[in-house]
Amino acid sequence: MDIKIKRIYDQADAADGKRILVDRLWPRGIKKEDAQLDGWAKALTPSNELRKWYHQDIEQRWSEFQQRYAAELAAQNEALQQLRDLAQSEKITLLTAAKNAGKSHADVLKRLLEQ
Repeated sequence: MDIKIKRIYDQADAADGKRILVDRLWPRGIKKEDAQLDGWAKALTPSNELRKWYHQDIEQRWSEFQQRYAAELAAQNEALQQLRDLAQSEKITLLTAAKNAGKSHADVLKRLLEQ
């Protein structure tokens, strides 16, 4: 599997493969026609409650956030499997507006897809 994480604000590149937005909210300052998306996986994003809870204290809540988000994803097994199937056949890039993609839901999602 070839899965990358990239900020949606970064320049699109042919090496991105399929570009999938994994944020629940549309990123500020990006026009839909400029995003060059192949999909928007809203079903695989953290719930609003979890997202808001996590953003209150990202550093302290990272470990628990990973567990809670993984539990939420377990309920979205079909959507998760569809994205995993795509990742097995094509290169994909998970796009997020998160400033720290390494401590974001995109990182958790990437690791779950690779399992």
